[in-house]
Amino acid sequence: MFVARVTGSVVATQKVASMTGHKLLTVEPYRVDPESNARLVPTGRTFVVVDTLGAGIGEMVLICQGSSARLTPETEKLPIDAVVIGLVDTMDVGGSVVFSSRDRGD
Repeated sequence: MFVARVTGSVVATQKVASMTGHKLLTVEPYRVDPESNARLVPTGRTFVVVDTLGAGIGEMVLICQGSSARLTPETEKLPIDAVVIGLVDTMDVGGSVVFSSRDRGD
């Protein structure tokens, strides 16, 4: 699993039948800053994920990748490699909050 920020959406009007009706998002993974351990920094990578929870642009989400992405009831028969499995409220590293959804400023 990893945390990522939702950066956009993907629209595909032509796709396999089993994927019809499934929302696709682009996300950028984040990691703990190795220099300070007090904040999250982007990795510069982008993934396309299936969203089963209704995540929005700018939200921090928890992603499951690989064959584990097909272990939820909503995704068990889908040809996917990554899925949103949680919406992150807060993230604490070493006793310090490095992310809080309350600080997003929406």
